[in-house]
Amino acid sequence: MKEFKLYAITGEEFHQGRELIEVMEAAILGGVDIIQLRDKTSSKREVLRKAKALRELTEKHDVTFIVNDYIDVALAVDADGIHLGQDDLPLADARNILGQDKIIGISTHHIDEAREAEASGADYIGVGPIFHTNSKVDVVDPVTTEYIQQVAAEITIPFVAIGGIKLHNVDQVLEAGATRICMISEIVGAEDIKGVCEQFTKILAEKGEK
Repeated sequence: MKEFKLYAITGEEFHQGRELIEVMEAAILGGVDIIQLRDKTSSKREVLRKAKALRELTEKHDVTFIVNDYIDVALAVDADGIHLGQDDLPLADARNILGQDKIIGISTHHIDEAREAEASGADYIGVGPIFHTNSKVDVVDPVTTEYIQQVAAEITIPFVAIGGIKLHNVDQVLEAGATRICMISEIVGAEDIKGVCEQFTKILAEKGEK
């Protein structure tokens, strides 16, 4: 998969009345280089409509597009890949359906899950939630930056830190060993989405130069 640093997940409940494509394009213009469509409440038909629109947007800007959970939707719109949780379809079965060319990301909350994901052929893992978050209702307790340190020391596939990351605490995340970060509400709920993403992009770039 292409290298990425700033990962945004859709969260329309935080959009402040703005349209999905407007919000996500602002994020891309601010430096987001991978987008995930996550929609647990809409009908499958509506999720497919959103996925088609986001696939068009991400192709326009050459940004990686991931669909959360719905393999059929990902295949229908030729998304770059899918993201799965610990209770979703097993990675091996997802790989059999998607093939070797598609990206599969796995959410992990413990080093044993990270090890299993890597051994099973995940392309990247999510590491979190680092801090308390209100962006997801089905969230586990914070894993803290200690988990980032464990993953950074042992896991060789790309990992992205997620969960409660804000401008005021992102330095803690990067100092623990993360080089990629993911947000929902901090990006899509911002008044100035492009500006916030530019700030995160700058922080990531500065950290990478050290």
